[in-house]
Amino acid sequence: MMNTTTNLLAECAIRKAGPVSHVSTQWLNELSPDLKESSIIKYEDILQHYILPFFGDTELSDITNENLLCFVNELRTTGGVKKKGLEPSTVSEIVTTMNALRIYALRRDLPIHFDTKCVNIKHEKHSIRVFSVSEENLLIEYLRENINPIHLGILLCLYTGIRVGELCALKWDAINLTDKTMRIGQTMQRIRVNGKEYKTEVKIHEPKSASSFRKIPIPEVLIIQLNRYYTPKAYFLSGDIEKFVEPRSMQKRFNTILKRCDIKPANFHATRHTFATRCVELGFDIKSLSEILGHSSVNITLNKYVHPTMDQKKKNMNLLPETF
Repeated sequence: MMNTTTNLLAECAIRKAGPVSHVSTQWLNELSPDLKESSIIKYEDILQHYILPFFGDTELSDITNENLLCFVNELRTTGGVKKKGLEPSTVSEIVTTMNALRIYALRRDLPIHFDTKCVNIKHEKHSIRVFSVSEENLLIEYLRENINPIHLGILLCLYTGIRVGELCALKWDAINLTDKTMRIGQTMQRIRVNGKEYKTEVKIHEPKSASSFRKIPIPEVLIIQLNRYYTPKAYFLSGDIEKFVEPRSMQKRFNTILKRCDIKPANFHATRHTFATRCVELGFDIKSLSEILGHSSVNITLNKYVHPTMDQKKKNMNLLPETF
């Protein structure tokens, strides 16, 4: 009995998780059936470009907090194609993947000696691009005066806040002009073809989060034009059953329109930021706005778009009664 116990303890003492290259392959193979293709490709890229070049042959059980911190420091200072360091958001995704490998090993009672909690990544706050009221008026006026399916699509984004991928995947059958609503349940993106590093293709798939599935009321101001272009079973932007317009093409066309309107360059996503900002300024209740935007929680909407000015704060303070 004593010998059996001793042997088991000895076995546990020398048992290890295996090289990171081996563990990561097992982890991704087991995870793949529950992931979307784009997510699988994202994890493959993170592993191939960052984690495996640094830790590939390293025994996962031998990695320490110090090793992890050295890895993160290298990513921040010399990571990336240009060797100028990666953005904090990218480093966070890489560390999250390392943590997924850690949890995978721990659930199998394998010894792990690092904890990603030791990593502290400072995220710089980037200001979001929101069109001023005058810029938005210029843009809307141009789109209305030169109306076509593409311009109508941009107007739809300005008035509903849908994402460019959602717009490109949108079909007319998802729009109900009788009750003036549209269903959002698909998105379009260009992703790398699995197994081919430099080849990409356009994919239409369901959104990642359940909150992105939503039904949005359509403002009256768009109904006449929507009736004009309605084409059953066709893609909204092309008016064709098979042909579509992809997000990359929409960004190029958007850039051209901004130049013609003499508006400073902006990513197409600025239409969504502008919609949300105008809604807050008009006093939308945050719960409704959050659901229209497809956010998973009201906190996301609050943190991203609700930033009251000093004038607004003064106005609120003066609501207090004199007898208070």
